Amino acid sequence: MTSTRRNFILSSVAAAGALVLGWAVLPPRQRLLTDEPLPLEEGQAAFNGWVKIAADGTVTVIMSKSEMGQGVLTSLSMLLADELDADWSRVTTEMAPIDKIYNNISVVVDGLPFHPDSQGLVRRTASHLTAKVMGHVGVMMTGGSSSVKDLWLPMREAGAAARQMLLAAAAQQWGVALADCRTERGQVLGPSGQIAGYGSLAAAAAQVGVPSRTRLKTHAEFKLIGQPMHRLDSEAKITGRGQFGIDVMPPGLLYAAVTMCPTLGGRVARFDAAQASAAPGVRQVLAVEPLHGGTGGVAVIAGRPWQAQRALATVDVTWDPGALAGFNSADAMNQLAQTLDSGAKGFGYFSTGDVDAALQGAARTVNAEYRAPYLAHATMEPMNCTVLLKDGQASVWVSTQVPSMARDAVAGVLGLEPEAVTVNVMLLGGGFGRRLEVDFIAQAAAIARAAEGSPVQTVWSREQDMQHDFYRPACVSRFSGGLSEQGQLLAWKNTSAGQSIMPQVLKRQFGLPGGGPDKTSAEGAFDQPYEWPAARIAHEAVDLPVQVGFWRAVGHSHQAFFKECFLDEMAHAAQADPVAFRAALLQRHPRHLAVLQKVASLSGWGQPAAPGHARGVALHASFGSIVAQVAEVSVRADNSIQVHRVWCAIDCGTPVNPQLITQQLESAIVYGLSAALYGQIDIVNGQVRASNFHDQPALRMNECPAVACAVMPSDEPPEGVGEPGLPPIAPAVANALFALTGQRLRSLPLRLA
Repeated sequence: MTSTRRNFILSSVAAAGALVLGWAVLPPRQRLLTDEPLPLEEGQAAFNGWVKIAADGTVTVIMSKSEMGQGVLTSLSMLLADELDADWSRVTTEMAPIDKIYNNISVVVDGLPFHPDSQGLVRRTASHLTAKVMGHVGVMMTGGSSSVKDLWLPMREAGAAARQMLLAAAAQQWGVALADCRTERGQVLGPSGQIAGYGSLAAAAAQVGVPSRTRLKTHAEFKLIGQPMHRLDSEAKITGRGQFGIDVMPPGLLYAAVTMCPTLGGRVARFDAAQASAAPGVRQVLAVEPLHGGTGGVAVIAGRPWQAQRALATVDVTWDPGALAGFNSADAMNQLAQTLDSGAKGFGYFSTGDVDAALQGAARTVNAEYRAPYLAHATMEPMNCTVLLKDGQASVWVSTQVPSMARDAVAGVLGLEPEAVTVNVMLLGGGFGRRLEVDFIAQAAAIARAAEGSPVQTVWSREQDMQHDFYRPACVSRFSGGLSEQGQLLAWKNTSAGQSIMPQVLKRQFGLPGGGPDKTSAEGAFDQPYEWPAARIAHEAVDLPVQVGFWRAVGHSHQAFFKECFLDEMAHAAQADPVAFRAALLQRHPRHLAVLQKVASLSGWGQPAAPGHARGVALHASFGSIVAQVAEVSVRADNSIQVHRVWCAIDCGTPVNPQLITQQLESAIVYGLSAALYGQIDIVNGQVRASNFHDQPALRMNECPAVACAVMPSDEPPEGVGEPGLPPIAPAVANALFALTGQRLRSLPLRLA
């Protein structure tokens, strides 16, 4: 009996193991067909989960990524339309429903903590398994500069499959061989002069069935990809037809204004709503609990926004400040430094050679400490969400980067099944990672529940937005570098300390414990191309109570500042030109070297700058792309910093739309300069001091530098664009300031003594 039971258990385990192994070696889940049919308007036919064609020839591209100014509606449509041979003037877009084929796989695979040069079996296996898992249980998400990379193949495969179906329908209709037909600008052309528009073939072609295999175009065959095509969203935004979250006005709309506990994470202890409830237009006054890592508060629902805001000011609230009542960001920064003082070695993300021995044997060593503060996202469109709860169904209109998570958050608050929640993704007036969070969405759902049957739009004030963000973590980083007698870099040792983002996100979004190393903490420090003879790069995760989140370029946004400024320190100690010093460390990385040389040529590096001006350089790889920048600066009479010009070169693989890439580089430079010159969130007794743009400025038009960009040609698959332009700008400016003034600025924001 025992032997039989043991044999049964062992055989069951073996069978389960075989099933898991078999599942693991299979390719990732298909990304062409949705579980449920796409909704169709009259005359439309769906070819797969990515494209519909109407009888009038209009091609509708199904868009699973959120448009927040980066031009994703255009670039992704170009991928599909090129393979489809569509007429670009007949292409439009429609936001996707929530379905597994729209899960973002690339962003999670790229989040694995591997060095880009590591291409071994372990990385390939981990990437394959991660892609499989994310295809089944991942989330729809726009972030991590991953949109084009994630859909480079699915969009093209969808377009190529639809084109093949149209060819098959035309060949069958004309009684000719499929091979004798071809496509061109929204038409199928037959061997004897036959012509049929896609619209006339759409209904029949949709019945052909999705082909199991299609041939994708070569780079030489591209007609749209690589061209500066006009943006599909421009006209709607210029004319005002484009709908952002804050523009939504369903019939019977009510408005909610919210004030939250001044202390982060706090909640309402008690409130007196007598005066507010009697105010004109007020429908409800209610307390809202902290949700998804947010802060509790009081909301007023009224018929007009100004009625809600005016009544809210009369509510008498007593707050329960919670655990952060004694928290100070200055103390937190000291705690990070003390963590490094204690000898914490951190998790080693990269090492090569014996760095301690190399430092001991160096002819000269350099040591430095760098710091970066907490930062707010400060999107131009403040947090808002509109929710209608009626008859056991919820409709949500929201500017979000995570539609599936938004749906789940609303369902959880309202006690509904996810299928009972419809999420309408609107245009985003800025994301930068803030709209990866669902705290404001869950809050809006809780408020709308009090007005069941009427839609309620909850809008945060700028002050509530600035003071209740999920901030970029503060960080302290220390370096030791060693040089030979000849000025060659021998050793590079770097340990940073700061909060980890992923454990917090996993807990507040999914209720899961965070485990393993968090790449986002150390990215930008360890995953760089420099060929250090001996190095150790590590990060020590420090648990602090402030809720932190993904800020544009995440870890790269400050680690690039630390790394590129210290590299300049090493070049100065070696009495070497900063460009030449970097080039010597890139001899086995020709693409990175080419980008560095391109920006040097573009900026006239080595030629004298204008009197009273100086230039600084920085090179950084992030989100698969390589960016180098040169900044030219001067100092005003009041000791403030003026950035006159920025030259920028990027290798992002295949440049799908060079015009959009240039726009994104310009955007990232301006956003990064705002942070480099002004960005700092100070927290005193758990309360954020900044309230609006008067004390947390964004770069003004008269402060913006002239920007010249070079997009490198490439046949490699496309990589990220939305964020890679940001990390190099702060170090490029800091390095230029050192060249000009001799002051080495090691803390952000940059302020001259």
